[in-house]
Amino acid sequence: MLTPCVTRHVKIQRGFTLIELLVALVILAVISVAGYRSLDAVLQTRERVAAETRKWQHLAFFFARLNQDLAQAVQRPVRDEDGVTVRAALIGNLVTVGENDAELIFTRAGIPDQGAALQAPQRIGYRLEQGAIVMLRWPSLDQAPRVKPVRYPVLEGVRDFKLRYLDKSKIWQLQWQYPYPQTNWPVAVEVTLTLVSDEVITRIFTLK
Repeated sequence: MLTPCVTRHVKIQRGFTLIELLVALVILAVISVAGYRSLDAVLQTRERVAAETRKWQHLAFFFARLNQDLAQAVQRPVRDEDGVTVRAALIGNLVTVGENDAELIFTRAGIPDQGAALQAPQRIGYRLEQGAIVMLRWPSLDQAPRVKPVRYPVLEGVRDFKLRYLDKSKIWQLQWQYPYPQTNWPVAVEVTLTLVSDEVITRIFTLK
């Protein structure tokens, strides 16, 4: 009697070859690099947008502050620290001389809703100093000997700070040096900033 032959099929499990593993690793590496570069580009774009936003916010704050000060400018001359020399209410210097000088110096009215120190008229100035616009505030209108102004940095990243002054004849003057008594008063002040990014921004402020 013949015994039937039983054939068994054994399923052989085949793994990845070394070449296939290397190809998979290369594909994974390419995808990872592409993902990293995309993420890095997104982060850099976000940083640039944030930096631009901060820059324009600081510029807006500076121009708003300067506009507020110039809107309150008053024709009140002051006595220099020698007690004799009288300086005009508004002075526009083409070149600054000394650390307590400024491109723009003027007298402004006090701020009623502020503290006692700010309610009285103030002598203030704006100057370019080491890449930043600095506001100078003197403790009193008529200067005492050896008294220095307090300095407040108000805008950084500035390469150049230029001003022009529109007189009543509609002519722009590069400086305003009318001696006391000051019978002339500028109609407007033009401010031009050149930023370290080479952007040039110009604003015009009218005076009362």
